[in-house]
Formats: sequence, structure tokens, C-alpha cells
Amino acid sequence: MRVPRLVERRRIRASDPSPPVVLVSSRAASPRAAQRAERSPWLRRAYTLWAPFYDAAVASALRESRRKSLGTLGDVSGQRILLVGVGTGLDIPWLKPGATYVGVDLTAAMIGRAKAKAREYDAPIRLVRGDGMELPLRDGSFDRAVLHLIVAVVPNPHALLSEVARVVRPGGTIHILDKFLRPGQNAPLRRWFSPLLGRLATNTDVVFEEVLASCPGLELVRDEPDLGRGWFRRIVLKRPR
Repeated sequence: MRVPRLVERRRIRASDPSPPVVLVSSRAASPRAAQRAERSPWLRRAYTLWAPFYDAAVASALRESRRKSLGTLGDVSGQRILLVGVGTGLDIPWLKPGATYVGVDLTAAMIGRAKAKAREYDAPIRLVRGDGMELPLRDGSFDRAVLHLIVAVVPNPHALLSEVARVVRPGGTIHILDKFLRPGQNAPLRRWFSPLLGRLATNTDVVFEEVLASCPGLELVRDEPDLGRGWFRRIVLKRPR
């Protein structure tokens, strides 16, 4: 399957015939994106340091969870699927054939490792650097989006989910795997440590229901408990037609 080429300054729709994947150049980045990058340089630095050890730390524990989450994609024939926070490419071995995939990550070190996995598995995926909170993609560009261990990582989960909802077409779905607190859940240690852990790896105090409430155009389709007695959850959202 041919992987779309990268072309600057032209944006894509999921319905375009053989559309190119587009990453807007840094010169064209919006002031809002630049401000976010300045506010969170620690995120890029932290995951640059994590990259050589990331697979050893999380691959085994979450392998089955990833497989189950990607299983909810169903038939992907002819579809365009976006992976936000693709990281080192731990989802790549489980990607179903028949679709064209685009993976976005903030960190060059992570993208480099994901490219190696893409070559190993001969996966039809284009990997590019980009900020999930400011995706340089046209509205409705994808049929589905996968967010594995990224919603609770970024400084602004609300902005992330809003951006992903924007680039998913009406009728498309968003598939999430991550750790979330329930509304009103006490969890004092998770809340206390979150400011520190958020700079090193991930936030531990994100309440998914609050994030979803900030995106009123999305419908909850599925919410299943996963690891940690339901601290990790597999969630499917739909953008109504």
C-alpha cells in the first residue's frame, strides 16, 4: 500500500483521492502553538530522555490493552487513521491491514524509534513530528483517531481532545487508552504526585468526564475498565454526523 507523501502548506480531507499527508512548516505555525511549546519544553525533554527505555518500561504491561483497544476499530479497509502520541510505535504491530495510518508525536527521539518499527512490520504509516494540541491537519481529515497514553500526558487534555475531534470526520470515532480518575474520586496520592509526575512522564489526576465535557460535540460509545482496577480505561467516542 502506498504511503501518502508529505507536502507543506496544503491540507487534506479524508475523502480526497490519494490525499497527501500535510505537516505545516514551523514558519507557518500559529502563535498559540508557539506559546504552548514555550510553556511545556519539559515534555519534549522528558520523552527525549525516556525514548531509549520507554519500551522496556511499558511495552509488556500494556501489550494486551493496546491490542484490545485497536480491536475496537473494526473493519478499517480504505480508511485513514490518525495515531496521536504514537511514541516509539508500540501500536504498530497491532495495526490492521487495509488502512492508511498517520502517526504524530512531539519528540524526534520517539519518532525515530517508531520509524524503525514501521520498517520492521512494513506498516503503511507516515510518521511526523507535531503537537497534538495544535494538529496541522485540515478539519475532517481522518476516519478514526487513536489516543493511547497521550490524553493524560499533555499539559492540556481539553485542547488535545478538541483538536482530535476537529480532524476526525463526522461519523468518525476516537479510541482512547489511558489512566483517569473518576468524578469525585479521592485518590490523594495520585493527586498529590501529579504535578511532579506530569513533568517527568504523565499526569495522574486527569478526570476523563471533565475532559469530555469540554468537547460537547462528542458522544461516548464505550467505556471499559482496564488495568489498575479500572484506573486505566478503554474508551470509544464518536463525532456525530
